[in-house]
Amino acid sequence: MSADVNGDGSTAVPRPRVVGDPVSERPRPRPAAESRSELTRPAEAVRVPAEMNGQVVPAHAGVVTRLLAAAVDAVVVVVLTALLDLAAAGARFLWSPADFQWPRPTAVATVGVLLLVAVVYLAAGWALTGRTYGSRLMGLRVLSTRNQLLGWTRSTLRALISVLWPVGLLWCAISRTRLSLADVVLRTVVVYDGRPYAPAPDRAS
Repeated sequence: MSADVNGDGSTAVPRPRVVGDPVSERPRPRPAAESRSELTRPAEAVRVPAEMNGQVVPAHAGVVTRLLAAAVDAVVVVVLTALLDLAAAGARFLWSPADFQWPRPTAVATVGVLLLVAVVYLAAGWALTGRTYGSRLMGLRVLSTRNQLLGWTRSTLRALISVLWPVGLLWCAISRTRLSLADVVLRTVVVYDGRPYAPAPDRAS
């Protein structure tokens, strides 16, 4: 860059050259998508509650509905026990028709068979589908606190508690979360669910 000489002999200060259009060099605003992407956190860092992650949290069943389901199950247990008695009598008749006599079990044996049938009936229903016949009529289902089936071990323990201590069901009448004593001990819930059972999606996914 060469300096120009004025008429009076002084040296003129050179002017800087402007490169490009001054208007085009102004800062442009960022697109809205980019600004929003910087403010939002990654999806992996956001924890969504289970009830908002595409899952519907069913309501816990009340004491009246559960008592009605238990009454229906009691009738089913009596009918199943009677059918087993008839089947046993029929087998004895076919084995020895000449010496056949109608069985007359004692009261202790009858109660024992009723309790055994009740435990097997409840455990099988809760382990396989989460419901018995009475629960199906009332639209109920027995699940774990993670909305999953109980499995055979927990179902059997829950059936034993329910059969040997049926008064524990009344605890759900005063419980805020509508839990019976068996639910509290084994961490289970009885919910309103009339649909066919489908495993709940994994919360971590």
